[in-house]
Amino acid sequence: QVQLVESGGGLVQPGGSLRLSCATFGFSLDYYAIAWFRQAPGKEREGVSWLRSYDSSTWYADSVKGRFTMSRDNAKKTVYLQMNSLKPEDTAVYYCGADFINGRGGLREAEYDGWGQGTQVTVSS
Repeated sequence: QVQLVESGGGLVQPGGSLRLSCATFGFSLDYYAIAWFRQAPGKEREGVSWLRSYDSSTWYADSVKGRFTMSRDNAKKTVYLQMNSLKPEDTAVYYCGADFINGRGGLREAEYDGWGQGTQVTVSS
């Protein structure tokens, strides 16, 4: 059974850091793409970052470039999103999506075959 479980969200002051985790179950990390999307109240879900296994490529939205970094631990079947220099506008529910059928990833939500339940990130003083 394919499953994605996000964790690591919470309340942090502006300028602080958090590391989100996406633990994966039921598929191999040998050929996949994992993406982080986020959705703030009243806004559409937007792509934040993705990691593609077959060419080791990553992508970051301009709004987070230089502040957020994706990484992976294949032994733990877990992907991470390190978030530094957090801003109030980063406040959102962060979702982990997996494209494990073709591994292409991208910005379209339809590319992803499974999603986690999300983890809340709140940046406020």
